[in-house]
Amino acid sequence: MVNISAVTAAPSPDLLTPDNCAVLFIDHQPQMFFGTGSGDRTAIINATAGLAKSAKAFDVPVVLSTVAAESFSGPIIPQLSEVFPDQKIIDRTTMNAWEDVDFVEAVKATGRQKLVIAGLWTEVCVVLPVLSAIAQGYDVYVVTDASGGVSPQAHEHAIQRMVRGGAVPVTWVQVLLELQRDWARSETYMSVMDVVQEHGGTYGLGVVYAQAFIGDHAAG
Repeated sequence: MVNISAVTAAPSPDLLTPDNCAVLFIDHQPQMFFGTGSGDRTAIINATAGLAKSAKAFDVPVVLSTVAAESFSGPIIPQLSEVFPDQKIIDRTTMNAWEDVDFVEAVKATGRQKLVIAGLWTEVCVVLPVLSAIAQGYDVYVVTDASGGVSPQAHEHAIQRMVRGGAVPVTWVQVLLELQRDWARSETYMSVMDVVQEHGGTYGLGVVYAQAFIGDHAAG
């Protein structure tokens, strides 16, 4: 039953804001992409880059992590390292990043309650830390299109398992627009439009068209 007198124009505390979340990128590495078969790998790379630039646009803290970078999986993809050139990358031996002390300490250092997580593979290196973080009290949002598994079934079953465990599935564009949430926020408006145009596919083309159309009329 809704208490009408208590209803206000205010956002839900479940929503992501630049001040309440951190973004964790786990194992976006060449060898991991080679084994990804749940979807188009170029699309996953694009979504990952879009998510990274979204975090940067709003100055959201990020944690970058790899597994066996020098011995097997290779370096973190340039689409991430170029966005965060000065960011320390935490390399692990553990498949579950939440069992790596340096990784967990980096997450704790962000001071954020909500964790936005993307990685490869969904059924191993994403699901394990997601469930572990939830068990320790974090609110976790899994960016499904910036993650991938070895097969469609592996990816989908992992998402189902995480949802049952309390995680919230989202997409990278959803994260970007949830962080912006009001087009009157001029300080981030142009950065958001830049990310959309570069990584938003046909949505981005729509922005290009609208800007050209408005520009033509303004010039006239």
